[in-house]
Amino acid sequence: MTDQLPNTLSDAAVAVLTTSSPAEKVRLSRIFAAAWRDGRIAELGDAHPPARPARPEKPELRLPRDMPKRRKAQSTAGRVALLHALAHIELNAIDLAWDIAARFRTLPDGMPLPRPFYDDWVTVADDEAKHHGLLVERLAVLGAVYGDLPAHDGLWQASEMTAGDLPARLAVVPMVLEARGLDVTPMMVDSLRKAGDDASAEVLQIIHDDEIGHVASGRRWFGACAQALGRDPQEFWQELVRTWFKGDLKRPFNHPSRDRADFPRDWYEPLGVG
Repeated sequence: MTDQLPNTLSDAAVAVLTTSSPAEKVRLSRIFAAAWRDGRIAELGDAHPPARPARPEKPELRLPRDMPKRRKAQSTAGRVALLHALAHIELNAIDLAWDIAARFRTLPDGMPLPRPFYDDWVTVADDEAKHHGLLVERLAVLGAVYGDLPAHDGLWQASEMTAGDLPARLAVVPMVLEARGLDVTPMMVDSLRKAGDDASAEVLQIIHDDEIGHVASGRRWFGACAQALGRDPQEFWQELVRTWFKGDLKRPFNHPSRDRADFPRDWYEPLGVG
């Protein structure tokens, strides 16, 4: 693909979503995000995102139940498996961010979404591209590349299920899936440090800190959706999670990081298990 900028933000999003090469997906995301920030891309446009993003031939995608059990991070193989799984999550997260920027144009009451909504999700896409790139760099140091191991194909299901419902998308993707990352990443950081892999631990710390902002964006725009519908946001979120999220909200929760994302404990604690 040439480096000529798309005319609109939705064109940029579709360009990323229809690019199969992970490295190119990262490169374009970073270029387009910078162009949106400095005004070289200024219009939203009306290009519609694909139902599924383009994917490389590798990794082999499997059902979650068919994935091999991950080894402990104390071994090199275990660290490779961990970083590979995270790289796959971040690749999907790039597409999820661009999809929401291209797919949705109005709040539930029909009012147009404001520019800050798109600013937030372009920032998320840029962050996720950075994260994938950092993880790929660490894999290379450990003698591996993204695609060496199988990966599960359940991550895009949340997008497909909520393609026509902005509040549901926000409730599930940033406020359940990304919030879960806030809960588990500190334990991964500790495990990597104990294994003597401080460089990988630092990458995961960067990811964790950025994800606080992503959860905060989801929480902010979910609140706007609830307000547009005249709904109590806590009750509305719990209702949507029970409807759309098929897993469990597993304890322990990382309350300090969730608090920093303005995610109140009394929203998610009643749904917690474990």
